[in-house]
Amino acid sequence: MTEAPFVLDEQLARFELDAARARTSAEVQKLRVDWLGKGHGVVTAFLGLLREVPKDEKGAYGAGVNKLKARVEARLKELEGAAAAEAARAAESARAVDVTLPPRVPAVGRLHPLTVVRRRIEASFRSLGYEVADGPEVESDWYNFESLNFPPDHPARDAVDTFFVKGGGTGRDRLLLRTHTSPVQMRTMLSRKPPIRILCPGRVFRKDDIDPRHLPVFNQIEGLAVDEGITFADLRGTLAAFARTFFGDRAKVRFGPTFFPFVEPGVDVAVSCVLCEQKGCRVCSGSGWIEIMGAGMVHPKVLENGGIDPERYTGFAFGMGVDRIALLLHGLPDLRLLLENDLRFLDRVWSS
Repeated sequence: MTEAPFVLDEQLARFELDAARARTSAEVQKLRVDWLGKGHGVVTAFLGLLREVPKDEKGAYGAGVNKLKARVEARLKELEGAAAAEAARAAESARAVDVTLPPRVPAVGRLHPLTVVRRRIEASFRSLGYEVADGPEVESDWYNFESLNFPPDHPARDAVDTFFVKGGGTGRDRLLLRTHTSPVQMRTMLSRKPPIRILCPGRVFRKDDIDPRHLPVFNQIEGLAVDEGITFADLRGTLAAFARTFFGDRAKVRFGPTFFPFVEPGVDVAVSCVLCEQKGCRVCSGSGWIEIMGAGMVHPKVLENGGIDPERYTGFAFGMGVDRIALLLHGLPDLRLLLENDLRFLDRVWSS
């Protein structure tokens, strides 16, 4: 509000001075309030003084104030238009793409290391004529143990080592979470006649304490070949071919005697350390060899349980842990790292 005498030229000059400082929509809005606002705007105040102006001066005074008001309204309209246009330009500029800048590379998802290792193993055996077979994770005692020649008192058949399904039956029909993928081999033998060459990948479950080398849920791949005239030499040749395909042309395999209920004879299979080339390192414990799987010739009783004549056919089987091989390939200290879904860790694995 002003109580100064009204002089049109002075008020116009004063308004233009204020208008020159208004750039943004907020500043223009403040200018409108300062000059046209009800009760305290400059123009409003001069209109309120009209009643105090002498009668013979009211006409000139009123005309002057109205001229000032018209000029203020017109100028404010111009300023509001300019401010809106500037805001639009700023918004457009913010959305604009600077073609001179280098492009942003979007984050691209990648397969989990365990998936990659599993697929590489599958590809290696597919090239040798194997097909991939699948089966249920919840199995019966017969498929998981009895048909595979596990004796009734075998420790693996105890609830201390195996997850049994509550209310899942008794005896050979008792349900459990499979402890290996070998039941897939038995299901395959019962459903088709030789020749059989299959690979059985999948999750398995055991009551292992969680530590850097053991988990209660892990991934396994087993293989089975059954045909007339299959010998131990075929087993060795197959696994040697796999080692060269998977670990490189210079990889070698070594067999050591061991026992598994479902094979006879049974062997532990080690591959020459691909990290130190058998010079000795932390991963191979200085031996130059890394144990990767168990294998052996299929026990005649297992063939018989699978509906295959053991007098006519022979076969071999093998099994390996996908998690362990992934651990070895990437030189990782702890299995749990592969399951924590830490993207920073997975990025380091892929960049190593």
